[in-house]
Amino acid sequence: MGAPATINGKEIFDLLRDDLLALEQEFGADTVSRVQAITEIGEYLRHGGGKRIRPALLLLASKLFGYEGRGSVRLGAVVEIIHTATLVHDDIIDEAKTRRGRPAANTQWGNSKCVLAGDWLYMQAFKIAVQERNFRILDTLIELTQQMVEGELLQMETLGKAITLEQYFDLIYRKTACLFSVCMRLGAILGGATPAQEEALANYGHDLGMAFQIVDDTLDLTASEDVLGKPVASDLREGKATMAVIHALERCTSAERSKIETILGDRAFIGLTHADILGILDRYGSLEAANHRALKYAESAAKLICTFPDSEIKRALLWAPEFVVAREK
Repeated sequence: MGAPATINGKEIFDLLRDDLLALEQEFGADTVSRVQAITEIGEYLRHGGGKRIRPALLLLASKLFGYEGRGSVRLGAVVEIIHTATLVHDDIIDEAKTRRGRPAANTQWGNSKCVLAGDWLYMQAFKIAVQERNFRILDTLIELTQQMVEGELLQMETLGKAITLEQYFDLIYRKTACLFSVCMRLGAILGGATPAQEEALANYGHDLGMAFQIVDDTLDLTASEDVLGKPVASDLREGKATMAVIHALERCTSAERSKIETILGDRAFIGLTHADILGILDRYGSLEAANHRALKYAESAAKLICTFPDSEIKRALLWAPEFVVAREK
């Protein structure tokens, strides 16, 4: 009998259990500073309930080529530290009050300390990455952080505006898909992949990350506050137009468009309730359109893995796109 096509989340955790435990220890040790505030903020963020999806992808990519060295755990911690640093800065920029159902770090320690803690985390990530003594890895991480910072600046410039789908896709590439792609690329580099294999995995990460963010943005509109761990429709309240909203704006009446643009511009629900917004999105099939686009990206990601020899690792990478589009938070 042939092996099953995919694998489930528990099996993936079991597959990566030792590496993920080592990664948590590495993350904990790497975020300790002689300055107490940095250590406290680092510990608070580490226990914030993240799924560790990004380092898990890096681990899987390296294991796809039989890599067994310490570098995958070290770089897994690096990408999670970079991700954590971006969340700290995002919450300050967005003036967020909650993150994953807890008070955001900036509400506990203030913006000034959190900005500096985020900067320290970035530098610490590069300090660890240098231990690999691999310029390609450093180049990849430098380009990643530049893309993410540029993305944050571009998003700030478009806040309150009805952006195009092209602009939206560029933003979510920089915000999310770029890091997913880099995680797969780093794993491939460690594993000694061929250039073609490395590109296939980087593209897989890109498509998976695009699907992940589209689903994330859709859930922001449809899930409950208890599930999200933050206020519903936070993106709209922060002046961010996401895919379902952009889809509706391109099809709705001028009166509806004016009301949605007012919410984006004022960053508050004025003249329209959250239920009204959902009604407009339903009317034009906008939520379905966003979910369909996410599904297409997920399918594209899965196809990029099909050429690799069958293994538990391959099945785990085939499961990830299914998980991304089916998740509820």
